[in-house]
Amino acid sequence: MSGPQVACLRSAFATAALLLLIPAARRNWNLRIFLVAMAYSVTLASFVVANKLTTSANAIFIQDTAPIFIVFLSAVLLRERPSRADFLLMIPLAIGLALFFAGDERAVETASNPALGNLVACAAAVSWSFVIVGFRWLARGSHQDGALQAATLGNLLACIFCLPFVFPLPAARITDWVLLVYLGVFQIGLAYVLMTDAMKYVPAIEASLLLLLEPVLNPIWTWLVWHERPSNLALTGGALILGATLVKAWWGSRLPSQL
Repeated sequence: MSGPQVACLRSAFATAALLLLIPAARRNWNLRIFLVAMAYSVTLASFVVANKLTTSANAIFIQDTAPIFIVFLSAVLLRERPSRADFLLMIPLAIGLALFFAGDERAVETASNPALGNLVACAAAVSWSFVIVGFRWLARGSHQDGALQAATLGNLLACIFCLPFVFPLPAARITDWVLLVYLGVFQIGLAYVLMTDAMKYVPAIEASLLLLLEPVLNPIWTWLVWHERPSNLALTGGALILGATLVKAWWGSRLPSQL
């Protein structure tokens, strides 16, 4: 299946799961919820498309440079003043991001157009930064379930936006459909139930940094299963991003929590 087809069907199953399993997800949709959901829908679609075009490691590492944008967005939109450590973190993240575009990666079976995929992943990073800040914005207000509602509406919007590119569907095995259901129900539904609840207690920059732990295993799984190996420059950039994340997370754990 193409990237838009996977994005549409994955979000369709995620929307159904959230609406059926969580009553709060289908109540009180409003303009604030819609604005955050729009950013989330862009993230959902662009990340899947990026995974089809570039290596999965590149897609996740580039998206997870979102703190570069969150530092400024949280200061402007949330009035959360970044610390000196937050600004220092931007240096290795920016260098790591630049390394993904410094080399000339060749196309392979699981990454048909790495250069374009890296650009799409950048779009996912920017939209994801708006999502994290938006979730925090909703959690700080009277919208106690706002992030969950935005995640549900965001999946619905992603499904609608990608729907024109879905048909005709290619022949697919039962296994393919089982994987799509899994991606929608567990990889999106359950994961974001946990994440949106956490946003009530964690500042935007800290939440984004904690989520960066996900890429630690991402290149390992794709290498073991698909023998997909990112370029040396991409691996170096990913190591910089992860290293900076771990240092910042360790340093943040030594300081009092700030809401």
